[in-house]
Amino acid sequence: MKEQFQAYIHQLQDTICKKLEAIDGKAVFQEDLWDRPEGGGGRTRVIENGNVFEKGGVNISAVHGKLPEVMQQNFGVSHSDFFACGLSLVLHPINPFAPTVHANWRYFEMYDDSGNIVTQWFGGGQDLTPYYLFDADAIHFHQVCKDACDRHNDGFYKTFKKRCDAYFYNAHRNEGRGIGGLFFDYLKETETLTMQDRFDFVAEIGDSFLDSYVPILERRKNQEYSEENKNWQEIRRGRYVEFNLVHDKGTLFGLKTNGRIESILMSLPPKVQWHYNHVPDEGSEEERLVKVLQNPKEWLK
Repeated sequence: MKEQFQAYIHQLQDTICKKLEAIDGKAVFQEDLWDRPEGGGGRTRVIENGNVFEKGGVNISAVHGKLPEVMQQNFGVSHSDFFACGLSLVLHPINPFAPTVHANWRYFEMYDDSGNIVTQWFGGGQDLTPYYLFDADAIHFHQVCKDACDRHNDGFYKTFKKRCDAYFYNAHRNEGRGIGGLFFDYLKETETLTMQDRFDFVAEIGDSFLDSYVPILERRKNQEYSEENKNWQEIRRGRYVEFNLVHDKGTLFGLKTNGRIESILMSLPPKVQWHYNHVPDEGSEEERLVKVLQNPKEWLK
């Protein structure tokens, strides 16, 4: 399974990067191959200062070795030999009317002292973080997510959408990081689902990513905006940074397993503002966004 998933994420990285370069029309991804001293490595690709993307990254990694005790406790496991691979991406467009998007698809194994697999699972998802809320964009993103889920199980979307709303939540702000999407973790073999079934589902979600995001980006990338719009985008990016540094489990896993710091923090936007006690104007589009983030919305009827 790990060879199959590694081959898939290599292909997916190539497909996504090629499409994003075509959309930007100026910037190209810079590739950085790296090795992890404890075992494994990765292929980081970053795009910056383009026509469309202010900063973005599409990274793959495959690492293995001994799992630190703190991470054993976090996962609730007693074995320490592990393998993990995945693709993680974050895109920060220049235009404040174009949303930031994040996606991650990953696979994990743990072994006993004889090298036998004792547990394995898939995780991942994709979520949208707009700075200005367009209902049509939110509906489109969620509809593509639901369609991909429904091809495997008509209950997956409802379950994984709810988990996404709960996970990408800045509890210290009492608001969501964005308008959600899908989040799933610990997808293991069951009586009715094999690991191949799980792989097929995760690949379905990964393959749907460009369909979920590119039409939104195409609609918003050239929309006229003001300096005030850009300031609001950078203020909201601050909330994005707060989540990644305070709550995100992927960031924690990378830091605790001696991951490559440049790749781990690639997700952070290049320009961010923090204003003391900033409150948007009453009745503004900015206030409308905040109100929706405080109460997760069902975008699909």
